[in-house]
Amino acid sequence: MSQTDEHDVKILTLLEANGRLTNQELSDLVGLSASQCSRRRISLEQSGLILGYHARLSPDAVGLSVIGLIEVRLLNHTAEYVKRFHHRVANEPAIVDAWKTTGDADYLLKVAVADLPGLSALISQLVAGHHSVSHVKTSVVLDRLKENGANVIQK
Repeated sequence: MSQTDEHDVKILTLLEANGRLTNQELSDLVGLSASQCSRRRISLEQSGLILGYHARLSPDAVGLSVIGLIEVRLLNHTAEYVKRFHHRVANEPAIVDAWKTTGDADYLLKVAVADLPGLSALISQLVAGHHSVSHVKTSVVLDRLKENGANVIQK
């Protein structure tokens, strides 16, 4: 798909809010036939504009009630050290999201662990287990207000 139009944008927006919408439901909301919505959805998937569908789970549902944000600064930016750090991030299940950033930190990691000792152990592994990490700064999430563009309802 070379270019998106207003129908594609509407389909993307609707699916982002609710990935379970059927082609018929999309049809009713977008104003196209169900078959047109199906073709457009497939095209959006194949072009990489839709990366996947998933259920958003509460961290508590999977026993990972402590969320942390860890800023990481590297001591050294050689290709080998960066590659090793990227490999470590990719293979650590507790790291939920990772971004390479500008500013004081080189990377920002979102992590989910069962408890504070688990967070402490993860931080120690990042620092001790990777020689190019020069500094970490950790913030513990106290309350989730909004994630993935959606408000999070806390009880």
